[in-house]
Amino acid sequence: MSERMATDAGSKVYLILVCLVATLGGLLFGYDTGVISGAIEPLTAKFNLSDFMKGWASGCVLIGCATGVLAVGPLSDRYGRRVAMFLAAIMFLISAIGTALPNDIRVFILFRFLGGVGIGIASISTPMYIAEITPANVRGRMVAVNQIAIVGGIAATSFVNYFIAHAGNQAWLIETGWRWMFATGVLPAVIFFLLLLLIPESPRWLVEMSRVEQARAILARVGGRGFADTEIASIRESLSGEKGTWGELFSRRLRLPLMIGIALAVLQQVTGINVFMYFGATIFKNMSQSTGVDAGLLQQIIINGSCTFFTLIAIASVDRWGRRPLMLIGAAGMGVSLVAMGLMAQLLSDPAAASNLMLACIILYIGCFGLSVGPVVWVILSEIFPTAVRGRALGLATFCLWVSDYAITQTFPMMDAKGSWFVAQFNHAFPFYLYAVFCLILIGVVWFFVPETKGKSLEEIERSW
Repeated sequence: MSERMATDAGSKVYLILVCLVATLGGLLFGYDTGVISGAIEPLTAKFNLSDFMKGWASGCVLIGCATGVLAVGPLSDRYGRRVAMFLAAIMFLISAIGTALPNDIRVFILFRFLGGVGIGIASISTPMYIAEITPANVRGRMVAVNQIAIVGGIAATSFVNYFIAHAGNQAWLIETGWRWMFATGVLPAVIFFLLLLLIPESPRWLVEMSRVEQARAILARVGGRGFADTEIASIRESLSGEKGTWGELFSRRLRLPLMIGIALAVLQQVTGINVFMYFGATIFKNMSQSTGVDAGLLQQIIINGSCTFFTLIAIASVDRWGRRPLMLIGAAGMGVSLVAMGLMAQLLSDPAAASNLMLACIILYIGCFGLSVGPVVWVILSEIFPTAVRGRALGLATFCLWVSDYAITQTFPMMDAKGSWFVAQFNHAFPFYLYAVFCLILIGVVWFFVPETKGKSLEEIERSW
């Protein structure tokens, strides 16, 4: 996928192929996040894990994610977005091999942590790269495709884990089967690494590094010669007043976009999505007792099917309707469905009797997330920061995202535990009410502070601050 053969019109096929290669980082992001769900029980039996170690074996990946996002910002600003994606691919490969082989849980946790570093790097470098190489009129949908890749990666682990779990008896699963669940990540990591050799560096980063003609060739291949000339001039003008330092990121001029980015990153998580991603099996197990549907299959259909379907709608509409309308509609729908779930959990003596209504509320919640907060937050984060500090800014915002993810993962079992004050007062409804409040806060942040970025170049967005 070289930069030659630039035309006046550019090549949409070339742009799509380049972006699809980049989204393999999102696919591995989802794969490495989801693979633990099928492996944790046999892993617990193999190493005789305590409750604490079981939680740590699952949760250490989030600490790795936070570490990765802090490291990748300065790295990508100095050495390029493509180098960061190469590093993510290497981390995914090392983690897949390392987590498949150990006979000591401490070794497993070390390699699982390294996988988390890869997830953290990919969570920033992929959307940032896509945003910087894509024309404004299709940037939203191309960045949102990465969310489909993440969901697709999680879905793939569900199927892979299912077939591996049924390939032998329980003893085989405990001794060997779980190792294959992690080892299956080797092939996509190798493919990602090799395909990265074929795609160009971010043109905006190249201009920052004074490699203007190389950047011009890439932009011409993507959008045509006229587009390339206009973009180069705009990028140069923006970069002329930028230093690309932490001090600049925390300056008064960038205070508002930085606070918006951190707020959106945190609110994406504390509105509760990962309660269904990480603890969905428990919710759906209780539901399946009345529906007669296999809990694992139900979880697969609801989480992956609903989120994927509505993310496709977001991809089709984010550059037509805009970022703000999708965020406002989605957050409102999430809040309403959470309140409804809370009321059912609190007021019904037998929640299983309303399982169909509860199921509808869960589908509405996950669908609204897939339509808005899931993909569109990543689109906005990839757009609102200046080129010279984009890596650092995205790193800081995404660090806050992963810390918030960890906080939700840690606190939900505490709020939902039998005998807790929350259960005594609200009968398992309190978490849903709390996440609904955060949905309301998200609506306020979007309504009052988030600008509409649809159809604007990255440099136009930067000048608006």
